[in-house]
Amino acid sequence: MTTVVLVRHGRTSANASGVLAGRSPGVALDETGREQAAALAQRLTGAPLAAIVTSPMQRCRQTAAAVAEHHGAVPVTVEQGLTECGYGDWTGRPLKELAKDPLWRVVQTQPSAVRFPGGESLIEMASRAQQSIRDLDAAIAAEHGPDAVWVAVSHGDVIKAIVAEALGSHLDSFQRVLIDPASASVVRLTADRPYVACVNTTAGDLAAMLTPPKKPRRGKGRGRGRATGSGTDAPVGGGLGTQAR
Repeated sequence: MTTVVLVRHGRTSANASGVLAGRSPGVALDETGREQAAALAQRLTGAPLAAIVTSPMQRCRQTAAAVAEHHGAVPVTVEQGLTECGYGDWTGRPLKELAKDPLWRVVQTQPSAVRFPGGESLIEMASRAQQSIRDLDAAIAAEHGPDAVWVAVSHGDVIKAIVAEALGSHLDSFQRVLIDPASASVVRLTADRPYVACVNTTAGDLAAMLTPPKKPRRGKGRGRGRATGSGTDAPVGGGLGTQAR
């Protein structure tokens, strides 16, 4: 059961000023964003990271570098599939202005029907991001084992699409997911299905949550009410949580 920590980059001046940065070059973390990235890195200090993968955008690479400072032996690799959505003609424009465009309401209510003028459709964005996570996870599991923990640094809409799929939700529901700057969302990936451990966390130590769960006991426990499932079954009633590990 591998675990991916989905990290959104820290705040940028574009975020602070309400501009849709998209794939504009040179959009870096501002002072607050650098502080957020450092705090996130601290939250991950005790985590046994096998890999750090990032969108090619500067703000994501800076956030990934902050995490890597606490995990010196873990290299940072760039993955094009995790890049920002191609907003096309919307790129660089104020959000207040874009909110007056008729397409804005469709983005909010039926994102699966949206193609940004001169850019990418949200279905295309979601598909390539979700496939990238699956491909990366398979490669990391093959190299580091089935209990590998890794970080993927990306963007708000990209992470929302990945989380929505993990929850089994249609893309039209992804606007119900909130992903803040420098937040961490944890998804456990199994052969059966994904498990969402947390979404949009911005505080607290993540190390305990990233510890692989104990394998269920077999043999003597059978027939006596003890769990004997595949090891990836959801705990009926909620389970004991991370405190029991």
